[in-house]
Amino acid sequence: MSPSHKFLPHGMHDADASPCQPTRELLNRIGDKWSLYIIATLADGTLRFNELKRRIDGISQRMLTLTLRGLERDGLVTRTMYPTIPPRVDYELTESGKTLLEPVMGLVNWANNNQRSIAEAQKRFDEAPEPEQVSVQGVIYRRMTADHRND
Repeated sequence: MSPSHKFLPHGMHDADASPCQPTRELLNRIGDKWSLYIIATLADGTLRFNELKRRIDGISQRMLTLTLRGLERDGLVTRTMYPTIPPRVDYELTESGKTLLEPVMGLVNWANNNQRSIAEAQKRFDEAPEPEQVSVQGVIYRRMTADHRND
């Protein structure tokens, strides 16, 4: 990149700059594979660990534990342990976690509403023939075929 391209659009910050580090870490947390499912599942209220595990198809006990710990550390989920035998542990969204419901559910609804068009676009892309030539910065490269690899 030339020096003229090192400035970000107004309002965007360099992801490596220290003020952005906490934001990037939090976005990594809520954007991981399981956090959105957990947040959306807790939208209905408090659930026990095994209830969460049953409602989230495919999550392992270890991943549920790790993800819940991370969400608890970030202040998005609370964990309440009751001294019973066996111990009872409940999870629920904090007030901060509840504020995430609107954008999370918006994203979930968007994904549900666009599954078909995305699948169709992926199919078209995957079935499209590869171009024989590729231009990179004005240089034209020809794709090698099996016939020409032994030349």
